[in-house]
Amino acid sequence: MEIVAKILIAAVALEHLYILWMEMFAWETKGKEVFKAALPPEMFKPTKGLAANQGLYNGFLAAGLIWTFFIEDEKWQTNIALFFLGCVTVAGIYGAVSATKKIFFVQALPAIFAIVAVLLK
Repeated sequence: MEIVAKILIAAVALEHLYILWMEMFAWETKGKEVFKAALPPEMFKPTKGLAANQGLYNGFLAAGLIWTFFIEDEKWQTNIALFFLGCVTVAGIYGAVSATKKIFFVQALPAIFAIVAVLLK
């Protein structure tokens, strides 16, 4: 189960690196495609700065998850992983409520699966 937990943590981290890229550097192209149901097309240009800030926070979530691979103490590794996966879960639930339900399945659910795997390892 430890390998499954690490794979799921890595997948969530990679997803958040992708979100960082999309929100910071491709908001008016890929962001418009991904969030077309949440925002009218004319809102992407004026919200570019806000999206970039959001992307930076997603990068911090990814960094925290990646950090867990370098922590040698198993208890700290587990605690840090659970903290950042919990942050991702809360962000995904909030996004599902405030933007589009799809965010729960794309962001929160993988983090929840990773939490379960970490707890079972």
